[in-house]
Amino acid sequence: MRILILGGTSFVGRHFTEESLKRGFDVTLFNRGKTNTELYPEVEKLIGDRDGNLESVKGKQWDIVIDTSGYVPRVVEQSIEALKGNIGHYVFISSISVYKDFREGRRAEGDPVGKLENEQIEEVTGETYGPLKALCEEVVTSELPDKNLIIRPGLIVGPYDTTDRFTYWVDRFSRGGEILVPGTGTREVQWVDVRDLVTWTLNMAEKKETGTYNVTGPSEHYTMGELIDTLDKWTSTHSTKIDWVGSDFLIEQGVQPFTELPLWVPINDEYPAGYILADILKATNKGLTFRRPVETIEDIWHWHNARDVQDLKAGLDHNKETSLLHEWKRRNEKKE
Repeated sequence: MRILILGGTSFVGRHFTEESLKRGFDVTLFNRGKTNTELYPEVEKLIGDRDGNLESVKGKQWDIVIDTSGYVPRVVEQSIEALKGNIGHYVFISSISVYKDFREGRRAEGDPVGKLENEQIEEVTGETYGPLKALCEEVVTSELPDKNLIIRPGLIVGPYDTTDRFTYWVDRFSRGGEILVPGTGTREVQWVDVRDLVTWTLNMAEKKETGTYNVTGPSEHYTMGELIDTLDKWTSTHSTKIDWVGSDFLIEQGVQPFTELPLWVPINDEYPAGYILADILKATNKGLTFRRPVETIEDIWHWHNARDVQDLKAGLDHNKETSLLHEWKRRNEKKE
């Protein structure tokens, strides 16, 4: 099996590379040659740029292409034009952020996607990311109508994660002490371990499955309370005190959802209860399974503990967490 990975050396692409090598695939990586260049000396590496420099991939043949790095439709179209006619199956890693809104609960694959007023915009921001991914999907399905697989993951977590979003919670509980936890324990949350995502996607690609699939977990109705309980039990040798802090207070204090407190999105008029939740029945009916959350936590911890990182890219600053907890307690004491 010959496989081309567009990217292949950072987080999701890295896991696709490692799993493909485990399966004995003949792996080729195409990227700019700027990230983790020392990895995978045994594989073929083609250097270029998806935006205008694709000469190195032209005229070569692959059974599967994995596109982990497509964000702008014009650039995705260039890649497909360079490859079309020489590939068997094209897998595009999209996102559940493509959906127009989540006000009616969890989104299914046939629900409307977001649109840009100006489809020529190429700057990727929090507002444009989802609609741009949706436009990329349109390019893939239009150019390769019979040989595309569109994957819409939720929050992807695991070793090598460059965003540090889920890693924040693992790191924070590993340090123990008094921990600020947002919202309520009954609020549903979703993420997918990158290895579960990669394993299932490659299984589907090998079988030449087509269509669009939401891929997130770790189960059908997993809650923030379950996650916190799992983290607390995992750190049973540490002294921890969990303080659930109300969403209204956190918003008032200017805390940023999903960045300063990953996995937290307040339930209010702006963010209805189904925000960033997706229906996964279509994928689970095709064999998608999830490892236990504690396995993800353990593996992230071992990876994180081995790397030399002082400041995470996501999560509350320690002093800010302390200040917020102090103010939260002060207000509650005044009510009593």
